[in-house]
Amino acid sequence: MALWTFPLDVVALIERCTEALHARTAHRLAPLLQGLLWARGRRTVTSWLRAAGVTADFRACYYFIASLGRQVGLLAGVFFRRLLDRLAPGERWLFALDDTPTARYGRWVEGAGVHRNPTPGPSQQQFVYGHIWVTLAWVLRHPCWGTLSLPLLAWLYIRHKDLPQVPRWYRPPFRTKLELAANLLVWLATWLGPVAKPVWVVVDGFYGKKPFLKVARARHIVVVGRLRRDAALWSVPAEVPSGQRRPGRPRKYGAQRLSLAKRAGQTRGWQTLSVVQYGRAVLKTYKTFLATWQPAGGVIRVVLVREVGRWLAFFCTDPQAAVPALLEAAADRTAIEQTFHDVKEVEGAGQQQVRNLHANVGAFNLNLWAHTLVEWWAWERPQKELSDRQASPWDDATRRPSHADRRKALQRASIEPAFCQRSGGRPWPRKILQLLRNLVKMVA
Repeated sequence: MALWTFPLDVVALIERCTEALHARTAHRLAPLLQGLLWARGRRTVTSWLRAAGVTADFRACYYFIASLGRQVGLLAGVFFRRLLDRLAPGERWLFALDDTPTARYGRWVEGAGVHRNPTPGPSQQQFVYGHIWVTLAWVLRHPCWGTLSLPLLAWLYIRHKDLPQVPRWYRPPFRTKLELAANLLVWLATWLGPVAKPVWVVVDGFYGKKPFLKVARARHIVVVGRLRRDAALWSVPAEVPSGQRRPGRPRKYGAQRLSLAKRAGQTRGWQTLSVVQYGRAVLKTYKTFLATWQPAGGVIRVVLVREVGRWLAFFCTDPQAAVPALLEAAADRTAIEQTFHDVKEVEGAGQQQVRNLHANVGAFNLNLWAHTLVEWWAWERPQKELSDRQASPWDDATRRPSHADRRKALQRASIEPAFCQRSGGRPWPRKILQLLRNLVKMVA
């Protein structure tokens, strides 16, 4: 086994999470997370086990990852509740929901298929073969580093034509992305429980559809997202004067069709306000009004924002929502995009080379939890402890620590006590101490 371990607060968090697992396999969670943190090169499961010092027990660890994929919802819920010991929401609970692909290779990888590539790059590769993960993340604002997102849980989307490649005895039923996203809302409402602060979920325009918004409305979750320019909006029905009765049920939707393009083209009604977006205060020119929208099941607040050469439309299922809060939440959705980049490039999600369906689900969620674990540990650490840019004078010393910086800081905090314990309580010579510091910087 490895001669080092996590800091005590991280160890306590992992031990609390292992209480939800079976006693015969729970002890394998910590070595896997340690190996994930220290793996080098291509981040396969084999590299995890090699970094964690697992040798003879490697087959059991592969089986454990597959079993973990069958109960990710339970472990993610326990993990989320443990995060609340250090982190707290602001004025509201804000979550982001989006999907992301991971490229895979090999015809025997279960659940993989051809999907649209959201980042084609210079090669203009429009499609990618691999997995699609519908992911839920908790969005928070750090007092010094701006908006960050902590991924909590991801479900695997499998196209209907790709389901036959999964063995029949554990083949899941077909679910669309909207159904998987709705299941994430149900999971969130279950583990969050009754809370005093409102719960907001910010999404992109794809998830602004009835199957998703209906579940959010039933769970009293406010949804913020982009609105299509040709959205079928209707006016708000007029209130019936007191003392009068209208035959039949009261109208839910108005009789007048609203056009976003015409509203955006009108020169009157525009206002300006200052909002905090992407870490700085900016002036926005906007126009807001109430409308009824059938996918949302009633009245929504619509905000039109005028940008250079274009206009954007946003919606919020809470008609009483303030415009600054709506625009800031819409901008905070980009935090989950940065998280997807860090999970793939820094943590190595999608490189695990496992074929089993449940093993893929377990491995991807382990990458998400490792990312969240690093951010949770570094939340209250000072910037000098997380990033030292003295060796890089060309870099901006005031730049916030990246996720890679915070990950390396956790590696240093894990390995330095191991050297001190080997000293037997005797002081190290100055030259040996300097040598060890240089060695730690080279390793992490």
